[in-house]
Amino acid sequence: MTSISSILIVGAGQAAAVAASALRDHGYSGRITVVGNEAHAPYERPPLSKSVLAAVDTPEPAIAVKAPDFFHSQQVDLRLGVEVCALDPSARQAVLSDGTRLGYDRCLLATGGTARTLPAFPASSPAVHYLRTLDDARALRARLRPGQHIAVVGGGFLGLEIASTALGLGVDVSIVETAPRVLARVVPPIFSAWMQERIAQYGAKLYTGQAIADVQLPDDAGQPAILGLADGTRIQAAAVAVAIGLAPSTLLAGSAGLRVDMSNGGIAVDAHCRSSDPYIYAAGDCTSQTRADTALPLRLESWQNANEQARIAACSMLGQDAEPAAYPWFWTDQFDCNIQMLGLPRPDLDYIVRGSLDSASDSPRFIMLGLHGGKPYQALAVNAGGDLRALRPLLERALPVEAAQFCDESMTVRAFAKAAQALAATPG
Repeated sequence: MTSISSILIVGAGQAAAVAASALRDHGYSGRITVVGNEAHAPYERPPLSKSVLAAVDTPEPAIAVKAPDFFHSQQVDLRLGVEVCALDPSARQAVLSDGTRLGYDRCLLATGGTARTLPAFPASSPAVHYLRTLDDARALRARLRPGQHIAVVGGGFLGLEIASTALGLGVDVSIVETAPRVLARVVPPIFSAWMQERIAQYGAKLYTGQAIADVQLPDDAGQPAILGLADGTRIQAAAVAVAIGLAPSTLLAGSAGLRVDMSNGGIAVDAHCRSSDPYIYAAGDCTSQTRADTALPLRLESWQNANEQARIAACSMLGQDAEPAAYPWFWTDQFDCNIQMLGLPRPDLDYIVRGSLDSASDSPRFIMLGLHGGKPYQALAVNAGGDLRALRPLLERALPVEAAQFCDESMTVRAFAKAAQALAATPG
């Protein structure tokens, strides 16, 4: 293989830091340059809507991906507050916003994404907040004061995390979701129904299936915003948090002639995270990858996927084999529940439930298992992360399960999982 002496990583988030670390772990001693447009060293994004947003009267939690001395000790050239403006794949060079030109033998695009915006809610308005960066979280946190009222536009995981955190700070919350139910893209209706009951128990006002017909935004932060819904409801809020998804940052890739998946907007990569240019790779929220279990190009916006793709891309750039990506996993903390999801949603799954769907419980605990043909493909666990780990082999191997046995709480989940694996291993 051609000798590699210089690797450029574009972006300075989770995937970038993990990739840089993996390159060193796998024996690469050449130059690594990480270029990011934020002023902050790579940090974890999941806490932004939770512990960081909640740190009103407490110290902000440490969320750095790596220890402060990592980049220096590992001889990684970290350039912050600078953007890569253009890539020249034929010359294998990048042009930076400060005029610098950097050559590379391999390039990793870890550009992530930006918050999707709505024209009716311009980010320039003092009442409007989008949450993607640490600075975004700090700006929104400054508006969360007990007794005030905020509106959250979007009933996905991020919107619900923001609502949960705000409620915990004594803020009144209204949630507006245009879909008929919350989390509609990722969980079954039975889970959405439980979630909506839980939200109501915590005092938030939830408006589902509602279009926003009218928006009045103030000229200064001291005045309220007013949202008019299609049914005539009017919501007055001191601030509006808009959380309607992520737009992958692919402008640089597209301008360089890399293939961008038209179905989802991500940079198209193969199983090795290689783009349509053999010297350029991509990892994290900006990518679109066809998975063997779905045969469809997907963009997975998750902490786990950023880590897994970064690890695989690092090995691939060095010409080394990498362990396959782990089964998809996602987690969130909201409304005093730890919610974990294993596997991807599918429209053809039938869900069975183990445990009680008591939304008013102080500590609800249950697992939903999504089956097709008697085999599990997705699991959702509420305050049952240990049990979910026990079920992982069943989903990874799509082993047949007995629905009645799964729902029988006289048998532990661990014992159930072991029995299912033993049965699958029995000849005949």
